[in-house]
Amino acid sequence: MDECERFAQQVLDWFQAHGRKDLPWQQPATPYRVWVSEIMLQQTRVSAVIPYFQRFMARFPRIADLAQAPEDAVLHLWSGLGYYARARNLHRAAQILMTEHGGEFPRDLAAIQALPGIGRSTAGAILSLAFGLPFPILDGNVKRVLARYWAVPGWPGQSAVSKRLWALSSACTPEVNTGAFNQGMMDLGATLCQRNQPDCDRCPLRSGCRARAAGDPCAYPQPKPRRTLPVRRIQLLILRNAQGEVLLERRPPTGIWGGLWSFPECAPQRAPEDCCQDRFHLQPRRIEILPVRRHTFTHFQLEMVPVLLEVSDTPKAVQEGDGLIWYAPQAPISLGLAAPIARILAGRPLTDEKEKRT
Repeated sequence: MDECERFAQQVLDWFQAHGRKDLPWQQPATPYRVWVSEIMLQQTRVSAVIPYFQRFMARFPRIADLAQAPEDAVLHLWSGLGYYARARNLHRAAQILMTEHGGEFPRDLAAIQALPGIGRSTAGAILSLAFGLPFPILDGNVKRVLARYWAVPGWPGQSAVSKRLWALSSACTPEVNTGAFNQGMMDLGATLCQRNQPDCDRCPLRSGCRARAAGDPCAYPQPKPRRTLPVRRIQLLILRNAQGEVLLERRPPTGIWGGLWSFPECAPQRAPEDCCQDRFHLQPRRIEILPVRRHTFTHFQLEMVPVLLEVSDTPKAVQEGDGLIWYAPQAPISLGLAAPIARILAGRPLTDEKEKRT
């Protein structure tokens, strides 16, 4: 038995004894449920995903239900998970599965990767966890386990490092029991081989782990090089009429919070009342500057200055449609709202949102 075979057997033995087998998407592990869970779990912890997954499956139990749903309904259930392009890609991929694949997942790696939002690792997870086919995966947890065991230097985001880790994953993935092995690798990374506090004494791979032998497992994998994030500043115009409704605007389909509903924006150097007059032909009768909110995205920090503008009851001045809607926070409807916008609407204090979202 060579080292890769021994590695795989140790992972499989540990998974049978200690692995997670009762996660919601494992009951049952259909291709659709595995797919949705894998997309939700990107950049997000299992504990955070579980309630979202359960609500999503209750609303869209089949691919056909997701494909037929309005985009707003999908984004509404995604609100708070971040990386909203994932939800839009799920919606588009479900429609493609209905029109081109009869509502079923193909068992072909290239065909699955051709769907929006599905990369090689997600495709491998669907094929192995749902179909039992021998395809490797390389999510963040698996990268960490492999990088430590084999002492692979460098940041996994670098092409050469990623290529090396893919080669190791492919070499160590067994032809049989692939689903159990892949789930075991993910579980190891999530529960024992954690980023900052690895529990090496309980790890089934400890005897052969190069990083442990070197005395510093946390040195692998190397983190992404740090850089100072630029700060962008905007004003959010909260136009509120006499009925307590606020004006929301649908954002463009691409960019931050793409396709979601938000407050109209105003450049930081402009007077909010001028923006209100120029865009909506409304003259505010009262203006209040609310506490600044900060939201951290992957590539920049966004400073949001909410400005409350009380406007007269002039329903003809701003008509609904063309991406605008008067929204009643006291009787909310199902709209896709970015989490910071939802929190402002709910009136919850928030000074610094340290989330990485795109």
